[in-house]
Amino acid sequence: MPSDLHYLSLDEVARRLKARKLSSVELTGSMLDRIGKVDPRLQSYATVTADRALADAACLDAETASGTSRGPLHGVPIAVKDLCNTEGVATAAGMEIHRGNVPTRDATVVARLKQAGAVLLGKLQMTEGAYGAHHPNIPAPLNPWNAAYWTGSSSSGSGAATAAGLCYASLGSDTGGSIRFPSTMNGLSGLKPTWGRVSRAGVFALAESLDHIGPMTRNALDTAIVLGVIAGADPEDPTSVGLPVPDYVASIDQGVRGRRIGFATNMQGLDEDARRALDGAVEALKNTGALIVDVKLPDGFDQGARDWVPLCGVEAAVAHEVTYPSRAAEYGPVLSGLLDHGRRLSATEVAKMQLRRAALTGELNRLLASVDLLLMPVMARAVWSTEALQAAGRDPETVAARLRYTAPFDLSGHPTLTLPGGMSADGVPVGFQVVGKAFDEGLILAAGHAYQQRTDWHSRRPPL
Repeated sequence: MPSDLHYLSLDEVARRLKARKLSSVELTGSMLDRIGKVDPRLQSYATVTADRALADAACLDAETASGTSRGPLHGVPIAVKDLCNTEGVATAAGMEIHRGNVPTRDATVVARLKQAGAVLLGKLQMTEGAYGAHHPNIPAPLNPWNAAYWTGSSSSGSGAATAAGLCYASLGSDTGGSIRFPSTMNGLSGLKPTWGRVSRAGVFALAESLDHIGPMTRNALDTAIVLGVIAGADPEDPTSVGLPVPDYVASIDQGVRGRRIGFATNMQGLDEDARRALDGAVEALKNTGALIVDVKLPDGFDQGARDWVPLCGVEAAVAHEVTYPSRAAEYGPVLSGLLDHGRRLSATEVAKMQLRRAALTGELNRLLASVDLLLMPVMARAVWSTEALQAAGRDPETVAARLRYTAPFDLSGHPTLTLPGGMSADGVPVGFQVVGKAFDEGLILAAGHAYQQRTDWHSRRPPL
């Protein structure tokens, strides 16, 4: 087998599996060997389910031999963030108090991946409760590009494992930026779908009205493949939306010729890396025939980022009410601080923030009605070392500044695709976002694919 098999795209290995040039058992065994060699240093996996993965791969190979295919994920090894329930496999959500939690049912997204023939390699490590820091007793995954740099927020294990060739795709969750931060820091294509597009049933909540589940892969086409499997209405999640799920792969080549892509003239504080990635995206998308038009971010955009922490805190307090504050001593300081903050808020304060959230959503809908897509940075400071992140602290204004270009789209629920668009001087990937109208994931994926047909940032791999 080729030595770089682990870095092939999901689409490519799926085609090899279907053509029987490769077996799922061979592929899964190869990935498990790589996890054993590489992950002791990266620590991206919370749990590796080797025996179960190999047994599932053998069953899927038997189906292939009989002429049966479940679709483009048939026999492909993937992994999921450790807040997605997995039947018979521990789901800890990055928390000490849930280390012994073994669900009896799969989350809907996990069940759909299995039904589509994906092989689950294991569960990926994450921050405590999907908030902003890892529990002090649980090692944080390392960035495979440069261990001195941040791996991204709560979907850190998903970012590190997918970038390092330890799975062909992963699931992450995004409440304030936690698909987008690890996607930009690890050079991935990560999609935060429209809120309601993907079921949250069986997924540990941080803040239910803000939580989004989505795919993290190495290119836009692979992202489209996974989204097509996990999207759609679910009777177990009444907030999931019953709109038909488009064939994202069939429309991936539609391109963006003639499409109006908004570029905000009132973005603030972008460093050279963030600006360079955006300028490169503008140039590439113009070369595909897109029209770049100047727009202005809504007046409520900055306030949305400031409102995010207290709104997240009050919903997180609800999610943790069974164990917090009764077991507060078992929580880490960052998540405890969020829960305490949420519990202190008055009903009047929450109501005012919810009204501002509704207004911001309306303003963003109006902005997106004037263009087809919106081009945005992920962060004003494109990359963060862990040292700089610690020095910056977690005061409300600092956190709001870091969330400025991500959290408003969690508040509004709009879909956004993060794409790699450059490298910093220290060899760390730099990304940007393409934002779309609600439930228009097909167009942002097509835009991402068109961009990646003209650039090669997505094909670069960490120096492991």
